[in-house]
Amino acid sequence: MALINIKIEGQPYQVEAGLTILEAARTCGYDIPSLCTFNHGECSTGSCRVCLVEATGARGLVASCVYPVAEGMEIRISSPKAVKARRTSVELLLSNHNKNCQQCPKNGKCELLNVAKITGAREGVFQGVKTPVTVDQLTPSIVRDTSKCILCGRCVARCKAAHGEGILGFENRGFSTIVAPAGNKSFGDSPCLLCGQCVNVCPTGALMEKSEIAKVDAAMAAGKHVVVQAAPAVRASLGEEFGMPIGTPVTGKLAAALRRLGFDKVYDTNFGADLTIMEEANELLHRIKDGGTLPMLTSCSPGWVNYAEYYYGDCLDHLSSCKSPHEMEGAIIKSYYAEKNGIDPKDIFVVSIMPCTAKKFEKDRPVMEVNGLRDVDAVLTTRELGDLIKRSGINFNKLPDEEFDQDLVGTYSGAGVIFGVTGGVMEAALRTAYAALEGKEYGPIEFHEVRGFEGIKEASLVLAGQEIKIAVAHGMKNAKPIMDDIRAGKSPYTFIEIMCCPGGCINGGGQSYVKPALLPNEELNILDTYKAKRARALYSEDERQVIRQSHNNPQIQQLYAEFLGEPCGHKAHELLHTTYNSDRERYK
Repeated sequence: MALINIKIEGQPYQVEAGLTILEAARTCGYDIPSLCTFNHGECSTGSCRVCLVEATGARGLVASCVYPVAEGMEIRISSPKAVKARRTSVELLLSNHNKNCQQCPKNGKCELLNVAKITGAREGVFQGVKTPVTVDQLTPSIVRDTSKCILCGRCVARCKAAHGEGILGFENRGFSTIVAPAGNKSFGDSPCLLCGQCVNVCPTGALMEKSEIAKVDAAMAAGKHVVVQAAPAVRASLGEEFGMPIGTPVTGKLAAALRRLGFDKVYDTNFGADLTIMEEANELLHRIKDGGTLPMLTSCSPGWVNYAEYYYGDCLDHLSSCKSPHEMEGAIIKSYYAEKNGIDPKDIFVVSIMPCTAKKFEKDRPVMEVNGLRDVDAVLTTRELGDLIKRSGINFNKLPDEEFDQDLVGTYSGAGVIFGVTGGVMEAALRTAYAALEGKEYGPIEFHEVRGFEGIKEASLVLAGQEIKIAVAHGMKNAKPIMDDIRAGKSPYTFIEIMCCPGGCINGGGQSYVKPALLPNEELNILDTYKAKRARALYSEDERQVIRQSHNNPQIQQLYAEFLGEPCGHKAHELLHTTYNSDRERYK
């Protein structure tokens, strides 16, 4: 990339051509107050006018998030004119904002409050009609509060960028404008995937996950046997809730914190991931050998499953019938674990700590139960767990590193860990499928062809003398062309992994917020390095494991020998598999 010369506050700098003033300023050590994300060109419409600066060659003040740098440009951030303009912009945003900050779930993480402090915005400078309080909380996953919305459009842009969808848009005109699903419908009445990407980028409390902390409190108060499990991606993000650098692996502290919160058992969902691979890999082998429906699609991501049901209901037989890992683990806890420990399954309450808001909806699906008992009773996001730990007075940073409980459903392989990153499910499945077909372990262990953050990754390998073509996609924008080919009957693949969220679960809608205003000292750039940092946390844990293939997990072997029988057998299907439907009314 060519370099150009600019000046900021009279100081000369060389920056890459093509950057916006905001991006260029960040590379030179200036944090212009803004309500923009780290994503280059995404969620940056310039509508909030918080990042106004003076720049030569421009007529008046410009929004630095959308205005490009040019050779010889001189930029003034701290001129009286720019300072006053930014303050006025924030004061206007505050004028019709519902400022019940004490009750707001975004308290402490609100970007609007942050820029108000930085710009010196004054209370009550502009008086007028407030935006009415209308709250949409009809889904188990996301809550929308119009009175907190500042019309920045970041959620609209993120939905389109990640999924190619326009679930959210601007409704009405003038002062009555709101951001909502078409026709101001509820998320529950729209084809929303409930993935939470919009929640991740919302600067205020206008979009939030629906908290289930009260459910957990009630279960503990009622004397239930409360078992908690944590997904692999959580350990790559939870430390950020306590000021640690992005991507700091906190597996040991995560286990220690959960134990101190009073859960009766503390398990790792990686066991469920290993179990998922046993079922999914064997399902794939059965389809290949028996002429089943191919290509087979993974089914671990509930946002992706929602997308498939909404838009490709005629292709649902391509989806693996496997439940997702936390649902599988919940089903085993309420059957095998309950039987081994002499506990009535009705007295067990399973809590899943997930990086995902769609998991909250997934647990409520009618098919996610066995013998009238839900597999999972409550789902907390990574952020909710952070709040719960803080509420309990636990000093997370000073916790010792402890192990998850290791009995019955506790041991896991490295393959289970990498489920949390795009390509991880595919790689884990290939490790087991290779061993089953070739009769030996894959020598290098890692399948690097399916790693990385390209929108669509393709690879081919020879298994038992047969060429297998595979693909990995993340973000529904990338899934669409793959699904269109399947619908048209021209897909060249045998096995396809699809994750709803860009980057996979490490960037799920329930993970810690990655926002410049809240992370001024974090070294991030326009290439989404926060995903790479979180991914490295999972790959490094995989490398540290003695057992790195799901089929070599001794507790998985014991589970099949003592309880399940064979993979994809009758009992396994009863507990670990599910069905799908294209009923648009399924949210109700």
